[in-house]
Amino acid sequence: MEIVSGFVSFTVSKVLQLSRISQHKNAQATKKMEEKALEVYDVIRTIRDPEKPNTLEELDVVSEKCVEVEDLGDEEYLIIIRFTPTVPHCSLATLIGLCLRVKLQRCLPFKHKLEIYISEGAHSTEEDINKQINDKERVAAAMENPNLREIVEQCVTEPDD
Repeated sequence: MEIVSGFVSFTVSKVLQLSRISQHKNAQATKKMEEKALEVYDVIRTIRDPEKPNTLEELDVVSEKCVEVEDLGDEEYLIIIRFTPTVPHCSLATLIGLCLRVKLQRCLPFKHKLEIYISEGAHSTEEDINKQINDKERVAAAMENPNLREIVEQCVTEPDD
């Protein structure tokens, strides 16, 4: 009986030890994803609005909570951005999505896949816009338009200090 009790005690001790190790690893992974999300947010917060002299952060179009990062393995991450246009009929929502995509593709120092969406219920044509800003061919075609490319450049270029 004492042997069984000792074995049970040993087993429970090992299970608890492994559980603490697992919790520690999960906490480390969560912290790493939060740090990546802040790194992404730091890149997008300074993008300028196409119509106003303000940044997307100043207009509350983007915030820290709009960025989600998931680990895909092999040092690659899935970045999901959900931005909120200033008005539900914003005619420049697609352009803002394009600016987000261009700036992140240029500035992120790690491998990533990017999904950009309008926050649910924040725009009258969010479904159509979501399709446009996540379609590689449409994005490439848009960036071939010199006028559009110039506007994007003005929005994503950091102002001189």
